[in-house]
Amino acid sequence: MKLIRDELAVKARLLPPTDDGFLMLAAEAGRWRGYFPSAHTSLAVRLHEAAAELDAREVTVFRAILRAPGEGAELLTARGLQPARFDVVVLVRTATVDDALALRDSAAYRQLAHTARAGSRRLHEVVAGNAARLGDVDHGPDHAFLFNYFYAEDRDTLLKVWEYTAGWFQAKTSLPNSALMRPLDGEPADFGIINHGSWPTVPTFLPSLLFRPSFRSFVLANFKANGIAAQPIIYRRLTRPAG
Repeated sequence: MKLIRDELAVKARLLPPTDDGFLMLAAEAGRWRGYFPSAHTSLAVRLHEAAAELDAREVTVFRAILRAPGEGAELLTARGLQPARFDVVVLVRTATVDDALALRDSAAYRQLAHTARAGSRRLHEVVAGNAARLGDVDHGPDHAFLFNYFYAEDRDTLLKVWEYTAGWFQAKTSLPNSALMRPLDGEPADFGIINHGSWPTVPTFLPSLLFRPSFRSFVLANFKANGIAAQPIIYRRLTRPAG
């Protein structure tokens, strides 16, 4: 691991990982106008209705509102990889990864996946475990929710770099929680890890990404130096079907 501007390097304050399993469906349904998505309510509502049939600890449907500043477009192009542009996400949390694997074989999940596939141009499906966490993500409040899709040439290096960059986010944006999802062996490897977290509001974090020089000179610089593409997208959860 290369560490750029190590005088700013502070490891994140981590809690022990959980035994939770995660089953994630990320769909690219609408279009993007720069950093903002177009309307994509229809698919989100259909997935919200289908997800109600799942027998899981927690199921949450999200709609994208913003692509936050990231790093790695040139790396993705060089590797022939599509960037993450997922505007609708279903996140299922189970007690264990075995429960998540079993749920994927259920009729209710197959119907959910069929609905997502039929309504999108691209669909990413993955079962993951919890690799690290800053704290549990509470999906009750109407917060700004993050999914950061990381591609890395070396996943072990990615985890080490993430620990320092997460420390920056704790210090500079008061990031209160984060659950790092690591795909199980044999699952799609488009993303080495997917980080999920939340802030109370968008102004809690966005000014730091736009105006703090250390975001680019430390966070983005360390991603670039270590062959990491970070693709953060901010979402709101779907609370009820739209009329």
